[in-house]
Amino acid sequence: MAQDPTQNRKWSSSRAFVLAAIGVAVGLGNIWRFPFVVGENGGSAFVLVYIGFVVIIGLPMIMGELAIGRAGQASAITSMKKLIREGTFSQFWMVIGWFAILIPLLALTYYSVVSGWALSYVFKAASGQFSAIDVAGSSALFEGLQASFWQLTLWHSINIALIVLIIGRGLHNGLELAVRIMMPLLFLALLALCAFALVTGDAKAAIGFLFTPDFSKLSFQAVLVALGQAFFSLAIGVGALITYGAYMRSDMHIQGAARTIIIADTGVAILAGLTIFPLVFAYGLEVGEGPGLIFVSLPIAFGQMPGGLIFATAFFVLLFGAAFTSSIAMLEPVVAWLEDRGHDRPRMSMLVGLGAWAVGLLMVASFNVLADFKPLEFIKPFADFNLFRVADYLVTNIALPLNALFLALFSGWVMHRTNIAKQLEFKTQTGFTLWQFAVRFLVPLAIGFIIYTLVFRG
Repeated sequence: MAQDPTQNRKWSSSRAFVLAAIGVAVGLGNIWRFPFVVGENGGSAFVLVYIGFVVIIGLPMIMGELAIGRAGQASAITSMKKLIREGTFSQFWMVIGWFAILIPLLALTYYSVVSGWALSYVFKAASGQFSAIDVAGSSALFEGLQASFWQLTLWHSINIALIVLIIGRGLHNGLELAVRIMMPLLFLALLALCAFALVTGDAKAAIGFLFTPDFSKLSFQAVLVALGQAFFSLAIGVGALITYGAYMRSDMHIQGAARTIIIADTGVAILAGLTIFPLVFAYGLEVGEGPGLIFVSLPIAFGQMPGGLIFATAFFVLLFGAAFTSSIAMLEPVVAWLEDRGHDRPRMSMLVGLGAWAVGLLMVASFNVLADFKPLEFIKPFADFNLFRVADYLVTNIALPLNALFLALFSGWVMHRTNIAKQLEFKTQTGFTLWQFAVRFLVPLAIGFIIYTLVFRG
């Protein structure tokens, strides 16, 4: 009789599990996206609202995803089959399992391209290309990268190859080993960069911007952006945490792990702000620059500051590392499912990785050879979307909120109370009641607002 592959897929320690779970959440959403959405939405008041959503919405959802995974003890699809069979629930809820492998797989195809930008900028920074660069030069550098199909393909290919190598080595010798090394180094690097930026940049202005609330600058739209950022940053609805939860041993505690994840994730986002905004204010950059803040505006500051070559190189190594740990979590769910079905992990890692790489080439081409191809030009709100933006919109604005909604409804209303309570291990009934209220009512309401504003008001 063949050995059950799930028996070898258990975290070797609580520390390894927590580091891996933090790696799922900490990524481009913290270091690339968080600073520019803070800049666009008024600073500290936005940050306070964001943190509130992380605690009220993010914490219960992370606990729910991990609980579903640990109750199922296998890949997302296999876990959902088991829970549905044991609870005699509707087969409709299998949508969660399928979403939990398809969402991260599709996200990887374009996320890898952005990771490639960061990896490319490591070498641009190290070779001194930011030296005395101006706005026009920095814009031209980034536009030149995007315009080159072969450059983007190179960095995208390296990123995918590294992910396949790690996932193919298995849970202990691959994924665990990677996060044990990378996550502590990422935190140390971020702390060092933050300290350097505060000393050499305009620390007073940055701290005031991030920690002195001005609620007159907070619009209703900014509140919705903060809610969306909480979901995006914590990777809620991606499904990777179901898979990681399935690898938990019985002596590992979901509540403590979930609290650690949100503290680490929020801490990284705040530290990223304290690293970037001192330079933004010191060198007269535009605080509301938007997505180009990291790749267009910051190189200008790096090119002028003392020690800029070292700082810039370290910063983009940090950005790539954060993106990479999240990318690993995007390939693992589908490989785990295929392994459940008796397939060889290294071979499946290569096969799925090759598929993600091939689709990723379309995302690469959307910036250059297919730049004029607008697949949804017949739909007015999406007429200017290239393939990259279509994929990102589909995942971020539709699939993620929907899967998060299904997860909340399943864990809060469908899954048997005794089973979910057993996984969450609340010491008091009050704690469990508060968690249940959040996933039953607050989360669906919040997701409803996201879906309405992002889809119907576009």
